[in-house]
Amino acid sequence: MTAILENTREVLHIKMLGGFSMSYNGKTIVGSSKASISQNNALLQILIHSREKGVTRDRLEELLFGDREVDNAHHSLRSVIYNAKKFLEKAGLPKVNYIISDKDVFYWTNEIEVEEDAYIFEKLHNDAAQETDPARRLECYLKACYQYGGEFLPMQSGNIWAVRESMRYEEMFADCVEQAGNILRQIQDFNRMKELGQFASVIAPLSYWESLTMEALVRMRKYDEAIRLYECTVNYYLEEMGVYPSGKIVEWFEHLGKGISHQHTALNDIQRNLEAGDSDETGGYLCSYPVFQGIYRSARRLIERTGEPAYLMLCTILDGKGNPMKEGSVLDRLSERLLESACSSVRSGDTVCSFGKGQCLILLLNTTREECVLVEQCINNSFIVGRQRISIQYDVNAVDSNMKNTLRKSG
Repeated sequence: MTAILENTREVLHIKMLGGFSMSYNGKTIVGSSKASISQNNALLQILIHSREKGVTRDRLEELLFGDREVDNAHHSLRSVIYNAKKFLEKAGLPKVNYIISDKDVFYWTNEIEVEEDAYIFEKLHNDAAQETDPARRLECYLKACYQYGGEFLPMQSGNIWAVRESMRYEEMFADCVEQAGNILRQIQDFNRMKELGQFASVIAPLSYWESLTMEALVRMRKYDEAIRLYECTVNYYLEEMGVYPSGKIVEWFEHLGKGISHQHTALNDIQRNLEAGDSDETGGYLCSYPVFQGIYRSARRLIERTGEPAYLMLCTILDGKGNPMKEGSVLDRLSERLLESACSSVRSGDTVCSFGKGQCLILLLNTTREECVLVEQCINNSFIVGRQRISIQYDVNAVDSNMKNTLRKSG
């Protein structure tokens, strides 16, 4: 009986997190697309989101028209309200006075029930903060986390009010994930902790929530998954932001190394396992940045003992004007070509890795400066095709404890 009553409820559903859409009785009125950006929708977004307190005329005109020159703001506002009412009526909503004015304050009508995802999310967050029972508190925070659909009205990123609300909701979401993660850590529910970290990383990318997933995987001793996550995360952050991930992720990778243990095994079997997947191909060893980092640190210690010269080379793709290329589909293809050129231009004992878009790192062991120049020439010969104006800049540092003798030149 409850389900039947639920289905017969006439509710206006509003999505504002991760996009904008409106539906009434299962019928979509406004879809989440660029076409939904209009003054009609802007008016409805403002009034429905502010339906408890209402919005003054001056504030409404400011939000709708901003700095644009409008001959008569009052008349323009009346026109927008009239068009919005006609739109709602045509969309099949009950014929009521949708937008009410009371002493120069505008309200959304209370004759039509509204369910707004942002409002529900905020209520769940507040309920969780006030809950005293740990189990119910956890469930409230988790419900709030999974209610969050992403950035508030992302298509209105040019409007200050929407940006402020978006930042406020992002802070609430971060608090929900942090609080839920703390409780899951305390009760050692690492499966749900992993799921929460994965969800948060997708819904709020580049927010370092991968550290939560990494922690859960390490605590569950799922080391292979943790290593894959670490490598993918490092590459993703380097490509998207040009930065190394947060200290939390690195910290849990250190825990990962300490936590791995293996069964007693013969040396020959261990060696076969280490060499599994290795190829006899010539050229440099192409690896991920975390692996490159480990090789570099190991090589540096060896160099301090043996005194053999080694150099770290950074190759950067430059456009026709001599500036580093940072984005674009062309750069994606050029980055792949740069890696191929680098690998084919160095020896099998040298190591190569991608360092974000348009750059790669090369570790050249037992090499002289003169040989570094030859490597640069080989890469140029392989990379530069025809009369293209694109070039490569080479930055070269000696691998030593003092970071001396830096050489920079464009190839």
